[in-house]
Amino acid sequence: METEENEGYVSLDTSSPIWKHVFMAAPLVVIGTREGEGYDLAPKHMAFPAGFDNFFGFVCTPKHATYQNILEHGEFTVSFPVPDELIVTSLTASSRENIASKQDNVLHSLSAEKAVSMDLPVLKDAYLRLECARYKVIDGFGSNSIITGIIKAASVKKAYMRVSDMDEQVQLMEHNLLTYIAPGRFARIRETYNFPFPKSFKL
Repeated sequence: METEENEGYVSLDTSSPIWKHVFMAAPLVVIGTREGEGYDLAPKHMAFPAGFDNFFGFVCTPKHATYQNILEHGEFTVSFPVPDELIVTSLTASSRENIASKQDNVLHSLSAEKAVSMDLPVLKDAYLRLECARYKVIDGFGSNSIITGIIKAASVKKAYMRVSDMDEQVQLMEHNLLTYIAPGRFARIRETYNFPFPKSFKL
């Protein structure tokens, strides 16, 4: 395979993180944990299904309360916000250093409710909600770690559930998805297309 002489490309310096130099689309979720006598909600965009079974994972740092809360209590929730919940989602990123009490000043004002199987919060209007037991925590990705969980309970808003007799394009046009465009932007996904899989390909 021939290599082009960087025509149309710019080499990135890998001695520092490259991600600030390019846009990337990512899911945006809010992780719910128990913290002391209260709760915490924190947004994450490095989040993903950990395979095709009922596992979910996300990137976090041991410096954050979310990491320590999951180590201590062994469970967490995942809320996928709808686009109209963008401001609510943004508020969950409020720093404890900037406010006297995140629990009193932020969490009490959010539209959160208790999860079904765990004493943890979920966003009330999230289109998908997961309740997870800690599975594996893998440290060592620089200053970050991957936290994974086994999904013990899940629920989806009826309008967002895939059903065989519904046109998926129409469904997503009417019920948009919220996507984080790293670093620092977001998108409301309205228009989608069928992926052109090869004829013999099976999902």
